[in-house]
Parts: sequence; C-alpha cells; structure tokens
Amino acid sequence: MHSDPIADLLTRVRNGQTARMTHVDVPHSKIKKDIVKVLQADGFVAGQEVVAESKFPTIRVHLKYDSKKKPIINSIRRISKPGLRVYRAAGDLRPIRSGLATLILTTSEGVMSDREARRRRIGGEVICEVW
Repeated sequence: MHSDPIADLLTRVRNGQTARMTHVDVPHSKIKKDIVKVLQADGFVAGQEVVAESKFPTIRVHLKYDSKKKPIINSIRRISKPGLRVYRAAGDLRPIRSGLATLILTTSEGVMSDREARRRRIGGEVICEVW
C-alpha cells in the first residue's frame, strides 16, 4: 500500500474546515511543517504548533474563519502526486485565479509560495493549489 502524507495533511485541513473545527492534528514531518508555514504566511491558517504529548510529535494546525464563520480556504487541491510529478520552471509560474490563489512549491531553496518563487526566479515541484 502506498501512502501520500502531504495529501493526508491537505485532506485533514479541508475536512477540519468543513466540520468547523478550531484545529486539526497531523503527524509531524519537516515538509508538512514547511507547507503549513507557507499557508500561515499567506493567511490561510491562523497558526501552527508542534505538540509532543505522545511518543510521536504532531503538528497542530489552527484553522482560520471569517467573521461569519465561513472557512478562509475555499479549495485546497493536490497537484503533484507520487504517481505523477508536476514541475514548473520559473518562467512558467503565472498568477492563477487573478492572483487570488497560491501555488505551494518545493524548490532547491525550500518550500515556498509561487509569489516567492517568481520573485527569486526559481522553479520546482508544484505541491498544491490553495484559494
């Protein structure tokens, strides 16, 4: 059986917001922590913290809602999957959804948003799209 831990993170965030939860817990890994850090920097989640209550640490992702208790994230979609990787060069990174959506990329300089990758003029693997 193959598993996709990044898809699991995105699904937990999506399901947590649908259920109007205040936070969700995901198993800790460096890549997941970096993805949540980018989501936090772009204003899609309220915060994160590493919780080491048990033998295995978890990342507690604090979800964000607007004043009407509507989730900030409208859609979160995995792009590059273990069976089909998607890479974009720096010149191919264009704003999507009129600049309202964010692509999260993993590059040679770490995990970052598409805006940051365009600013630094580097490409990489497109992990997901959030808007």
